[in-house]
Amino acid sequence: MAISKYFVVLILAALAGVPPAAAGNTPTTAKTILVFGDSLSAGFGINQDAGWVNLLQQKLRQNHPDYRVVNASISGDTSLGGRNRIAQALAAQRPAIVIIELGGNDGLRGLPLGDMEKNLSAIIVASQRTGAQVLLVGMMLPPNYGPDYVGEFFTVYGTLARRHRTAYLPFLLQGIATRMELIQDDGIHPKAEAQPLILDNVWPVLEKLLAPPRGG
Repeated sequence: MAISKYFVVLILAALAGVPPAAAGNTPTTAKTILVFGDSLSAGFGINQDAGWVNLLQQKLRQNHPDYRVVNASISGDTSLGGRNRIAQALAAQRPAIVIIELGGNDGLRGLPLGDMEKNLSAIIVASQRTGAQVLLVGMMLPPNYGPDYVGEFFTVYGTLARRHRTAYLPFLLQGIATRMELIQDDGIHPKAEAQPLILDNVWPVLEKLLAPPRGG
């Protein structure tokens, strides 16, 4: 099956780091959406302008110009890495919304899910304490990890979303992960052609958190 090829290579791939960057030039008075994730949000292997985070900025310019996007995603990051850097990111950006897209690398490395849950919870709590709204983005693991671990991994995200009352997208790559024509040759990262589809998954959930445009 195509999904097994995607996930087997995903497990073996080594992820390179991508430094945080702001997506596009917007007025400093704009409210900030902080995207806090790993390679799937960092735009690994494609032109940064084609990544879903940059496409989000373009969409906001048209529909919600009061917002700007800052991409603080780092390829290969884990929930612990995110926990260790969230305070600095929040202090620097003072976001109105934080999109948390982390945990996939924890699962692929077989790390304890209890630790992942604690780390993600700490990131959510730190974000909410600043007054930011949170959108938690979930991931899914391949079936070869076993039904118990796969099921428990997926459940972590829903449990956290309910506990902390965050907005929730269960699977970032819904409708994409099994379509190998949309995946790069490394078998892990979505191609540029897949990025609009990722945004299509994120937008309906995110839009509910956005304040009406000024004058709208």
